[in-house]
Amino acid sequence: MDAQNSLFEQLKVTCADDWKRYTHHDFVARIGDGTLPERAFRHYLIQDYLFLIQFARAYALAVYKSETLADMRQAGAGMSAILDTEMALHVEFCREWGLSEADIETAPEASACMAYTRFVLERGMSGDLLDLHIALAPCIVGYAEIGARLASNSVTLIEGNPYLPWIEMYASSEYQDVAAGEISFLEDLMRRRAGPGRFNSLADTFGKATRLEVEFWQMGLDHAGV
Repeated sequence: MDAQNSLFEQLKVTCADDWKRYTHHDFVARIGDGTLPERAFRHYLIQDYLFLIQFARAYALAVYKSETLADMRQAGAGMSAILDTEMALHVEFCREWGLSEADIETAPEASACMAYTRFVLERGMSGDLLDLHIALAPCIVGYAEIGARLASNSVTLIEGNPYLPWIEMYASSEYQDVAAGEISFLEDLMRRRAGPGRFNSLADTFGKATRLEVEFWQMGLDHAGV
């Protein structure tokens, strides 16, 4: 199946309004033009670290929900990547923004972070591996889409933009490959686990997860009083 007809693209079309609100949120726009208040970004960074902890748990749950060794290995690799690599990189990124490891590890979870991560875990626990990955997909693939768009957008501030490293991270070929792999895996799971009759339920999960992503962005702006 070509990309335009993939499950992920069908979900985006079905949830088009929510997807646009997420990927074109004012928080994202302000990252692009460099006007996002630093207070908003620091709060986002802290909550994103706490989000990663729950993301690792989601991949641990994916191991349990897997029915094949290949799926178990993929989920285990995702969990290891978060625990052994991504969290360390995030700590270093936070340090560059004046946040110590103690600052981020002892910070309380914001309600927007709790709402999104617990929703993901709930969908994984009550559903199957496909349900879990549908709930994860807006984050994984959405960030790649946002990064690529900001990197190629003529209005994105390059010189002097403090958020350029963030844009470059998610626009990188390495992260784009991660997102493409998730889209492909969703297609494989759909083929193995469900027919067209399941689409409406999956779209409901996708839409809810996307709206929770919107609230995650808004959390940063609200913290800065924007």
